[in-house]
Amino acid sequence: MSNLYSILEANFPADRSACAIESRGAGEPLFYSWADLHHGSGRIANLLAALNLPAGSRLAAQVDKSVEALMLYLACLRAGIVYVPLNTAYRKAEVEYFIGDAKPAVVVCTPANFSWVGKAAFCGGAEVVYTLGDDRGGTLLDRAAHHADDFVTVDRADADLAVLLYTSGTTGRSKGAMLSHGNMASNALALRSLWGWHLAPDGTPAERDTLLHALPLFHIHGLFVAAHGALIAGAKQIFLPRLDPAAILDLLPRCTVMMGVPTYYVRLLAEPGLTPERCAGMRLFVSGSAPLLKETFELWRERTGHVILERYGMSETVMNTSNPYDGDPALRKPGTVGPAIPGVGVRVVDGRTDQPLPAGEIGDIQISGPNVFGGYWQMPDKTAESFTADGWFRTGDVGRLDDDGYLSIVGRSKDLIITGGYNVYPKEIESFIDEMPGVAESAVIGVPHADFGEAVVAVVVPRPDAVVDEAALIAALKAGIANYKVPKRVFTVDELPRNTMGKVQKNLLRERFGAGAD
Repeated sequence: MSNLYSILEANFPADRSACAIESRGAGEPLFYSWADLHHGSGRIANLLAALNLPAGSRLAAQVDKSVEALMLYLACLRAGIVYVPLNTAYRKAEVEYFIGDAKPAVVVCTPANFSWVGKAAFCGGAEVVYTLGDDRGGTLLDRAAHHADDFVTVDRADADLAVLLYTSGTTGRSKGAMLSHGNMASNALALRSLWGWHLAPDGTPAERDTLLHALPLFHIHGLFVAAHGALIAGAKQIFLPRLDPAAILDLLPRCTVMMGVPTYYVRLLAEPGLTPERCAGMRLFVSGSAPLLKETFELWRERTGHVILERYGMSETVMNTSNPYDGDPALRKPGTVGPAIPGVGVRVVDGRTDQPLPAGEIGDIQISGPNVFGGYWQMPDKTAESFTADGWFRTGDVGRLDDDGYLSIVGRSKDLIITGGYNVYPKEIESFIDEMPGVAESAVIGVPHADFGEAVVAVVVPRPDAVVDEAALIAALKAGIANYKVPKRVFTVDELPRNTMGKVQKNLLRERFGAGAD
């Protein structure tokens, strides 16, 4: 049987009464055992099975983070229904688009949003709309309570669709990445070994990890990396509904693993209580979903004694590469995302010919392996152009592979700036700017220019109480890099616009500063 849930369940502790998830919300903590997860997802799976939906039917969920939301996902896996997680920040027009594109038979939303989500769902052809609140309220659990908690997980092949995950859509129309049971199972099993998830054959809780889970559940990082990782290792999770630096510091002494986006580590570094003693029981801090500044990497090591592990993944492939966990932490190189994880192929090629480039040269990143998705939902032309003739996925990312196999991400190919016939990779320029006095972080974009086609423009966030002088910064860059790479203008902002996973939304910067380079 290749159903992902069956693979996860096979690794639950022998003692199903042990705590699987401790949920820390506004009130008193709630504790869920492994039996609770299994039986709770079984009730919801029975409810879904009673709808007698056709094979391949989809369920779209826009719900707040809760253990019950995780149970809903697990129930979809068990019942063979395709799960479609939606970002909780999406509003009416966006939800209408996703429902119209995915055409889910079932939609689950928060009780507060039922009036407008329900209307969009029924107009889009959904048969049923349930509600689910983060307080264990809503019609989904009310209906499921009338069903048995014993459910036989359905058989699924590796290639069977499990999840339809929409890309962030920061630069255009969101696409539905079709991820199979096999895609996600292969990744979870590889990371279990690679990241040293502690396994105890006898199921002794004291020998297992505890994951501090503060990420959302609608994205690969929180659901398909963090939650899958804990479940397939039989590890306890402590759920926080959102980023709360004070709560994280309070819980760190009880945990061994934490995953976050760079913003999490920046916010924690601002807390006086972040000390080596506070992190003494931790064995692994993981950062992903957006680039981690070298300064943040170094400051974290100085403040805590721990070296953050950076990795590289995306909606279409889950995880691709990872800095090493075992051995000397010095092997985790700042500014890189490590070598390919076991079973995954990574190459950097000339984008015009798809031929691999020598080590150290910048080119397009391509991926192969059992983690690579089956294509984009109802977009056969886009799917075809996203794969090479020999089956490698064109990620749209640009980077370089060093001699030792470590990958460095330079940027997105769509962010490539061509100015006066020369290629400029924003990440390279940002790395220089970020090292300059008074600069907290930067984003480099290309904007229309009458003479050069595109002009290089930098948007800079100053450090507190610092002033960034445009002329001085440009002069300093001219002394260190080729003139065609030097920004024509430097603008300062209080903060860079980011999506919910911390990625800078350069399309918004281009809209704001697109006319400022002439």
